[in-house]
Amino acid sequence: MNRSEFWARRALLGLAAGSIAPSVWGLGSSSDPSLGAAECIIPAKAGGGFDLTCSLARDSLQLVRPLRPPLSQRFLPGGIGAVAFDRVASGRMGGESLLVAFSGGSLLNLAQGRFGPHPLTAVRWIATLGTDYGVVAVHRDSPYKTLGDLVLALRSDPSAVVFGAGGTVGSQDWVKAALLVRAAGREPKAMRFVSFEGGGDALRALQGRHVHVFPGDAAEATQAIAGGATIRFLAVLADERLGGALAGVPTAREQKVDLVWPTVRGVYLSANNPESVVRGWVAAFRDALAAPGYAALRARHGLYPFSLVGVELERFVTDEIEKYQRTVDELGLRRWNR
Repeated sequence: MNRSEFWARRALLGLAAGSIAPSVWGLGSSSDPSLGAAECIIPAKAGGGFDLTCSLARDSLQLVRPLRPPLSQRFLPGGIGAVAFDRVASGRMGGESLLVAFSGGSLLNLAQGRFGPHPLTAVRWIATLGTDYGVVAVHRDSPYKTLGDLVLALRSDPSAVVFGAGGTVGSQDWVKAALLVRAAGREPKAMRFVSFEGGGDALRALQGRHVHVFPGDAAEATQAIAGGATIRFLAVLADERLGGALAGVPTAREQKVDLVWPTVRGVYLSANNPESVVRGWVAAFRDALAAPGYAALRARHGLYPFSLVGVELERFVTDEIEKYQRTVDELGLRRWNR
């Protein structure tokens, strides 16, 4: 074999290897985007529930797609998810390899029309990874030792208690605070609420004693405590006591306050993608949620069981929007989509 024949054969072998590599390694199939490189958008600042959601999405996919590149993450704060949703729904951002984290709070904002003039069908709801629950937390040295103490203070003078959490008036954390103030027999408009771009900033403000009460979510708060945050729980907003790090924390109902607030966490995709792309992502997360190691993984991220994918999730989203709209109307909040 002369030198020219050698290099010609080597080039052909290289082309053949390149053509079969994606199918061998499962890293670049155009028919299944869940096998290739992809990104998860965190629509808030670091340290909150959206950050946690994308981390869990990344880790869960590795359970069932171990040879795929780990899901990368990018922060896109703005309106607690509003900027990301508007860009995806309007077609300015998206594609088959871009997922966006959402929560029950996102659905509450959608119920009020705060994410722009877009229908629910502007995105494809792929999967919920679990559910979080609301908490009422204070600084470790706070004078409020129980939820009853806080309710008495609110009943006496709601303006003397400063709430701090992610989102503005009408956000899910604001609604939790408003429902707590209403349970104390006072009007929500009398309360003081400091708005932050995500739970991470709010928890740091609580540690610095710039606010008095954090009406946030359990997972982000327990992770903050694990990182050394000096905060304490007064109540969890669940039907019954939770396990793990919150096993000793009473529910609001145990303390005579009828307030339950679950917060689902999941991911969505642009509706501009072909149905085959949607099916690929739905199948990937269905496999991940059913994987033997997923329950332990979800628990490590501080979430509790609540798994829906595809059509089931779309029905759930529609029902939740209707429920949140009733709550919004009861609190006298404006709905921008009317």
